[in-house]
Amino acid sequence: MILKVATFNLFQFCNPNFYFYTKKDKFNPNDWEEKKLWIKQQISKMNCDIIGFQEVFSSEDLKNLLKECGFSYFKVVDSPKYNSKNPTVFISTTVAIASKFPIISIEKVQRKDGFHFAREPIKAKIQLQDKKEIYFYVTHLKSNRLNEFEYIFTQNDSLEDKLKKVEIALKNNYSLSLKQRINEAKNLFFDIKSSKISTILVCDLNDKEFSITIDALTNFKFYNKNLKENSYLLFDAYNLFKPKIYNPHPEFKGLKRTSTSYFAGKGNVLDYIFVSKELKKIISYKVFDEHLQKNQNGSLKQSDHAQVVCEIEIF
Repeated sequence: MILKVATFNLFQFCNPNFYFYTKKDKFNPNDWEEKKLWIKQQISKMNCDIIGFQEVFSSEDLKNLLKECGFSYFKVVDSPKYNSKNPTVFISTTVAIASKFPIISIEKVQRKDGFHFAREPIKAKIQLQDKKEIYFYVTHLKSNRLNEFEYIFTQNDSLEDKLKKVEIALKNNYSLSLKQRINEAKNLFFDIKSSKISTILVCDLNDKEFSITIDALTNFKFYNKNLKENSYLLFDAYNLFKPKIYNPHPEFKGLKRTSTSYFAGKGNVLDYIFVSKELKKIISYKVFDEHLQKNQNGSLKQSDHAQVVCEIEIF
């Protein structure tokens, strides 16, 4: 069978009865209806079986919207936190999952030494056709604080180079957000490593392509320096899909990966779909970024992230 999955950062999905973060930011009823309509239109275009969502404040509103879109199964595992002085002001978001296949259980992600995620991830066991089961994780890692210790790496940087560069920053707590994000990735890695069934993880990683966070999430060598080569628990679905290039220009050097978010006019890849080794047959991979092409900063009535969708052949 072919399974179509997505990750979708909704950008402050908050009912007009509430504020998000400060008592200045909220939707008026008309803008809220426009936002919900746009989300429905995007979901229709994406035409997915399972979607993971980030930046969810109002989960009941999202559940109702998704039911109208044909998703019979919906789960959240946490509630947004409120300002202690004003219960109408949300100060944290949650993640959510919607599926057209039965969600047969929700399990807690194992963690080391009382560790806490910035946003509680979802670990859902889903039953596909022919009683095939998969784990589907929805995550939203700790936000990037953009200080000088939030390093930007390239495909030419080895894991050893990355570890050496971040060692001092982590040891001396120069970037607490980077430290939190790496620890979140570590806890997810070991939880997935203990799994006995195929796994898909969708996320707003809040970190860039080639980041040390991705190594912590996917690479056995991050944990065992004696390995001579990189060895992977999870694979970036983008790298597993090989699009056909028709009549390439003689100087064509390959496709540039589409950004999923922009900051100060610079595009970044922050949204990912990772799969375990049994699911490496990727049929398609698409970034829905038309709204960002019109406005790189996004809009509260839409989103400031692109949606990432891929089709996976399930054996």
